Amino acid sequence: MIKDNYLDINKIIDDAKILKLFRAVEAQGGVLRFVGGCVRDALKGIKGFDLDLATDLSPDELVEACSDYGLKTVPIGIKFGTIGVIIGDKVLEVTSLRKDVQTDGRHAVVEFTDNWEEDASRRDLTINAVYADEKGNVFDYYNGINDLEQGIVRFIGNANQRIKEDYLRILRFFRFYSYFGKQPIDNKALKACRDNKDGLKTLSLERIRDEFGKILLSPNVVETLQIMIDNDILSYILPTPPHLDKLDFLKKLVDKEKIPYDMARRVFILYLPTPELAESLATRFKLSKKQRQNFISWAQYDIDIDSFADDNILMKLIYRHGKDFCINKMLLASSAQKKELPNLQERIKFIEDAIVPIFPLRGKDLINMGLKNSPRVGFMLKGLEQIWENSNFQMSREELLNLATKINIEVAG
Repeated sequence: MIKDNYLDINKIIDDAKILKLFRAVEAQGGVLRFVGGCVRDALKGIKGFDLDLATDLSPDELVEACSDYGLKTVPIGIKFGTIGVIIGDKVLEVTSLRKDVQTDGRHAVVEFTDNWEEDASRRDLTINAVYADEKGNVFDYYNGINDLEQGIVRFIGNANQRIKEDYLRILRFFRFYSYFGKQPIDNKALKACRDNKDGLKTLSLERIRDEFGKILLSPNVVETLQIMIDNDILSYILPTPPHLDKLDFLKKLVDKEKIPYDMARRVFILYLPTPELAESLATRFKLSKKQRQNFISWAQYDIDIDSFADDNILMKLIYRHGKDFCINKMLLASSAQKKELPNLQERIKFIEDAIVPIFPLRGKDLINMGLKNSPRVGFMLKGLEQIWENSNFQMSREELLNLATKINIEVAG
């Protein structure tokens, strides 16, 4: 099905230089079209993240076409027919039309073709098999536009066959259902996912982590995870999370306050882990060094939500743990206790605007007073810092030095 001038192409193209690539392919006698997520998202009126294109030229022909037009290319996936074309500061992925020859649930052996419908038939879901040219003409071979409008998420053709081509499609099905599903979940697709769930064991941890992370950030994550639990699919990835209700509270809270989603925060509230489990989850989700440190620190400190309502206590928390920790821990504590903190935005602004106090003493200050024993210097410095903190950071440097002198004299005497 072709819909002429159906799509405002400006929803996809944000750089007119991309059109030069269309001219290059055209001059070589080929056709170039946008495909997949960028078309799907543009049709839904949301900004796409991935700009993927397809062409009926072979990879070699595409490289030649680009060379003739002065466009640089990089072979980022030549085995699968994908060429990277450099446009400005972006690398656009352009894949030659393909048909599957052999699949094993993880990788596919492909041949190139010039048949657009054949290429569309090897894609996973109808809503991901829609193409558009640079003029806004849309090419829909499997009724993906209607499915998108109706909120129907289903596989192309035989669901079992699509999944057996790549078992990751089980997780992709749930991800796209969470983002775009409006109707009750497709029973044929759900049965196929359930029947083939053993195939998830054959996938790499990295592929599972990346796809499941996207599910965690989806708008209907709670409902979707519940379906995965009910069909014994989530257990193939992670232990069944005990706190879906708290994740639901967190999601509604951040939606209400227009706070950006955060995957690590959602994983944490699902499990409310001990420090040991937090270590394990941080490794499993391959969190960055900073994310890992934050994630584990959330587990190490149990802070009541009411503490965040007290300015003095909050300033001490900011001093000890930093601003990011306090904002995230406040959201997590609120969700864990399912208790909304009044004036949450005001509390967040208080944290963001806070001037973090600087302890006015250093070890050399105590050494200059005559303390020579290193352990004693550290012990006294830590004690003075605690006294300064208990004063709500009001004690001056002079007052602290006077106190240190007094303590030193008493100890020496």
